[in-house]
Amino acid sequence: MRLTWDPVGLRTYETGTDRGVLYPQDAATGLYPAGVAWNGLIGVTQSPSGADPTALWANNSKYLNLISAEEFGATIEAYTYPDEFAACDGSAEIAPGVYVGQQVRRPFGLSYRTLIGNDTEGTAFGYKLHIVYNATAAPSDKGYSTVNDSPEAITFSWTVSTVPMEVPGMLPTASVTIDSTKVDPLCLASLEEILYGSATEDPRLPLPSEIALLVGIAAAG
Repeated sequence: MRLTWDPVGLRTYETGTDRGVLYPQDAATGLYPAGVAWNGLIGVTQSPSGADPTALWANNSKYLNLISAEEFGATIEAYTYPDEFAACDGSAEIAPGVYVGQQVRRPFGLSYRTLIGNDTEGTAFGYKLHIVYNATAAPSDKGYSTVNDSPEAITFSWTVSTVPMEVPGMLPTASVTIDSTKVDPLCLASLEEILYGSATEDPRLPLPSEIALLVGIAAAG
Protein backbone atom coordinates (compact mmCIF):
# COMPACT_ATOMS: atom_id res chain seq x y z
CA MET A 1 0.00 0.00 0.00
CA ARG A 2 1.32 3.40 -0.95
CA LEU A 3 2.24 5.74 1.89
CA THR A 4 0.10 8.79 2.60
CA TRP A 5 0.93 11.80 4.74
CA ASP A 6 -1.23 13.63 7.29
CA PRO A 7 -4.55 11.84 6.68
CA VAL A 8 -7.64 13.03 8.54
CA GLY A 9 -7.61 11.92 12.18
CA LEU A 10 -3.86 11.24 12.29
CA ARG A 11 -2.60 14.80 12.52
CA THR A 12 -1.65 14.45 16.15
CA TYR A 13 0.19 16.67 18.60
CA GLU A 14 0.94 16.86 22.34
CA THR A 15 0.22 19.74 24.68
CA GLY A 16 -0.44 20.64 28.28
CA THR A 17 0.58 19.24 31.66
CA ASP A 18 -1.88 18.30 34.39
CA ARG A 19 -2.76 15.77 37.12
CA GLY A 20 0.64 15.93 38.78
CA VAL A 21 1.07 13.58 41.74
CA LEU A 22 4.03 13.43 44.14
CA TYR A 23 4.99 10.09 45.71
CA PRO A 24 7.62 10.43 48.48
CA GLN A 25 9.78 7.32 48.65
CA ASP A 26 9.67 5.13 51.74
CA ALA A 27 13.28 4.92 52.93
CA ALA A 28 12.85 1.46 54.44
CA THR A 29 11.25 -0.28 51.46
CA GLY A 30 12.12 1.89 48.45
CA LEU A 31 8.43 1.90 47.50
CA TYR A 32 6.06 4.83 46.97
CA PRO A 33 3.08 4.06 49.20
CA ALA A 34 1.36 7.44 49.48
CA GLY A 35 0.67 9.95 46.71
CA VAL A 36 -0.43 13.57 47.09
CA ALA A 37 -1.81 15.92 44.45
CA TRP A 38 0.65 18.50 43.13
CA ASN A 39 -1.45 21.63 42.77
CA GLY A 40 -0.03 24.53 40.77
CA LEU A 41 2.13 22.38 38.51
CA ILE A 42 3.14 24.44 35.48
CA GLY A 43 5.20 21.95 33.51
CA VAL A 44 7.79 19.19 33.44
CA THR A 45 10.66 19.40 30.98
CA GLN A 46 12.28 16.06 30.27
CA SER A 47 16.03 16.35 29.68
CA PRO A 48 17.70 12.97 29.11
CA SER A 49 21.48 12.93 28.87
CA GLY A 50 24.20 10.46 27.98
CA ALA A 51 23.90 8.04 25.05
CA ASP A 52 27.08 9.64 23.71
CA PRO A 53 28.98 7.73 21.02
CA THR A 54 32.64 6.79 21.40
CA ALA A 55 34.18 5.83 18.10
CA LEU A 56 36.52 2.86 17.82
CA TRP A 57 38.88 2.68 14.86
CA ALA A 58 40.62 -0.30 13.24
CA ASN A 59 42.35 -0.89 9.93
CA ASN A 60 42.40 2.84 9.26
CA SER A 61 38.59 3.11 9.32
CA LYS A 62 35.77 3.48 11.78
CA TYR A 63 35.11 0.10 13.38
CA LEU A 64 32.03 0.82 15.52
CA ASN A 65 30.44 3.22 18.01
CA LEU A 66 30.19 2.44 21.71
CA ILE A 67 27.19 4.20 23.21
CA SER A 68 27.29 5.37 26.83
CA ALA A 69 24.38 4.76 29.19
CA GLU A 70 21.48 7.19 28.98
CA GLU A 71 20.26 9.04 32.08
CA PHE A 72 16.84 10.55 32.64
CA GLY A 73 16.61 14.05 34.06
CA ALA A 74 13.89 16.68 34.23
CA THR A 75 13.00 20.17 35.35
CA ILE A 76 9.82 20.73 37.35
CA GLU A 77 8.22 24.18 37.37
CA ALA A 78 5.30 25.09 39.63
CA TYR A 79 3.56 27.96 41.39
CA THR A 80 3.49 25.94 44.61
CA TYR A 81 4.21 22.44 45.88
CA PRO A 82 2.76 19.95 48.37
CA ASP A 83 3.90 20.12 51.98
CA GLU A 84 5.29 16.61 51.52
CA PHE A 85 7.74 17.94 48.93
CA ALA A 86 9.58 19.99 51.58
CA ALA A 87 11.58 16.90 52.61
CA CYS A 88 12.38 16.26 48.94
CA ASP A 89 13.61 19.86 48.68
CA GLY A 90 16.00 19.53 51.62
CA SER A 91 13.80 20.96 54.38
CA ALA A 92 12.75 19.46 57.69
CA GLU A 93 9.95 20.62 60.00
CA ILE A 94 11.27 21.15 63.53
CA ALA A 95 8.00 22.60 64.84
CA PRO A 96 4.58 23.16 63.26
CA GLY A 97 5.20 25.55 60.37
CA VAL A 98 8.92 25.94 61.14
CA TYR A 99 11.37 24.51 58.61
CA VAL A 100 15.14 24.26 58.45
CA GLY A 101 17.00 23.86 55.19
CA GLN A 102 20.15 22.08 54.00
CA GLN A 103 18.83 18.70 55.10
CA VAL A 104 19.06 15.32 53.37
CA ARG A 105 16.88 15.35 50.25
CA ARG A 106 14.29 12.59 50.18
CA PRO A 107 13.91 10.71 46.86
CA PHE A 108 10.47 10.71 45.27
CA GLY A 109 8.37 9.47 42.39
CA LEU A 110 6.24 11.64 40.14
CA SER A 111 3.37 11.13 37.73
CA TYR A 112 1.80 13.67 35.43
CA ARG A 113 -0.30 13.75 32.29
CA THR A 114 0.14 15.38 28.90
CA LEU A 115 -2.68 15.69 26.37
CA ILE A 116 -2.70 14.21 22.87
CA GLY A 117 -4.72 16.10 20.30
CA ASN A 118 -5.60 15.55 16.67
CA ASP A 119 -7.30 17.42 13.85
CA THR A 120 -10.79 16.03 14.48
CA GLU A 121 -11.15 15.68 18.25
CA GLY A 122 -8.71 18.26 19.59
CA THR A 123 -7.25 17.40 23.00
CA ALA A 124 -10.11 14.96 23.66
CA PHE A 125 -8.26 12.47 21.44
CA GLY A 126 -6.16 11.04 24.28
CA TYR A 127 -3.33 11.57 26.74
CA LYS A 128 -0.06 10.15 28.01
CA LEU A 129 0.72 9.25 31.61
CA HIS A 130 4.36 9.97 32.48
CA ILE A 131 5.87 8.25 35.52
CA VAL A 132 9.27 9.04 37.04
CA TYR A 133 11.05 6.92 39.66
CA ASN A 134 13.98 7.43 42.06
CA ALA A 135 14.06 11.18 41.51
CA THR A 136 16.09 13.66 43.57
CA ALA A 137 15.59 17.42 43.40
CA ALA A 138 18.66 19.67 43.27
CA PRO A 139 18.77 23.07 45.04
CA SER A 140 17.29 25.84 42.92
CA ASP A 141 16.92 29.61 42.93
CA LYS A 142 13.84 31.18 44.49
CA GLY A 143 13.43 34.79 43.45
CA TYR A 144 11.30 37.04 45.65
CA SER A 145 10.53 40.61 44.60
CA THR A 146 8.31 43.44 45.76
CA VAL A 147 4.68 43.74 44.70
CA ASN A 148 4.30 46.41 42.01
CA ASP A 149 1.81 47.60 39.40
CA SER A 150 2.52 44.51 37.27
CA PRO A 151 2.12 41.69 39.80
CA GLU A 152 3.40 38.23 38.95
CA ALA A 153 3.17 34.99 40.90
CA ILE A 154 6.50 33.51 41.99
CA THR A 155 7.42 30.33 40.14
CA PHE A 156 9.53 27.58 41.63
CA SER A 157 11.81 25.35 39.59
CA TRP A 158 13.77 22.21 40.44
CA THR A 159 16.31 20.27 38.43
CA VAL A 160 15.70 16.56 38.92
CA SER A 161 18.13 13.67 38.52
CA THR A 162 17.21 10.00 38.70
CA VAL A 163 18.61 6.55 39.39
CA PRO A 164 17.24 3.85 37.05
CA MET A 165 15.54 0.78 38.46
CA GLU A 166 15.25 -2.78 37.18
CA VAL A 167 12.57 -3.62 34.62
CA PRO A 168 11.94 -7.28 33.70
CA GLY A 169 13.30 -8.04 30.25
CA MET A 170 14.53 -4.48 29.69
CA LEU A 171 17.43 -2.27 30.58
CA PRO A 172 17.04 -0.34 33.86
CA THR A 173 15.00 2.84 33.54
CA ALA A 174 13.69 5.75 35.62
CA SER A 175 10.74 6.66 33.41
CA VAL A 176 7.63 4.97 32.03
CA THR A 177 5.09 6.41 29.57
CA ILE A 178 1.57 5.06 29.02
CA ASP A 179 -0.35 6.13 25.89
CA SER A 180 -4.13 6.13 26.39
CA THR A 181 -4.73 5.76 22.64
CA LYS A 182 -2.88 2.41 22.60
CA VAL A 183 -3.47 0.86 26.04
CA ASP A 184 -6.56 -1.19 26.84
CA PRO A 185 -9.13 1.11 28.51
CA LEU A 186 -9.77 -1.34 31.36
CA CYS A 187 -6.05 -1.55 32.05
CA LEU A 188 -5.76 2.22 31.99
CA ALA A 189 -8.67 2.65 34.40
CA SER A 190 -7.13 0.13 36.80
CA LEU A 191 -3.76 1.87 36.62
CA GLU A 192 -5.28 5.30 37.26
CA GLU A 193 -7.15 3.95 40.26
CA ILE A 194 -3.78 2.91 41.68
CA LEU A 195 -2.10 6.20 40.81
CA TYR A 196 -4.89 8.50 41.98
CA GLY A 197 -6.58 6.41 44.65
CA SER A 198 -10.17 5.28 45.08
CA ALA A 199 -12.93 5.34 47.66
CA THR A 200 -11.20 2.53 49.55
CA GLU A 201 -7.50 2.74 48.58
CA ASP A 202 -4.92 5.50 48.95
CA PRO A 203 -2.97 6.56 45.86
CA ARG A 204 0.41 4.91 45.36
CA LEU A 205 3.02 4.57 42.64
CA PRO A 206 3.29 1.05 41.19
CA LEU A 207 6.69 -0.18 40.03
CA PRO A 208 7.33 -0.86 36.32
CA SER A 209 6.98 -4.62 36.84
CA GLU A 210 3.47 -4.17 38.25
CA ILE A 211 2.50 -1.87 35.39
CA ALA A 212 3.80 -4.43 32.86
CA LEU A 213 1.81 -7.17 34.57
CA LEU A 214 -1.33 -5.04 34.58
CA VAL A 215 -0.99 -4.26 30.87
CA GLY A 216 -0.27 -7.92 30.08
CA ILE A 217 -3.38 -9.13 31.91
CA ALA A 218 -5.56 -6.61 30.13
CA ALA A 219 -4.09 -7.48 26.74
CA ALA A 220 -4.56 -11.21 27.35
CA GLY A 221 -8.17 -10.68 28.33
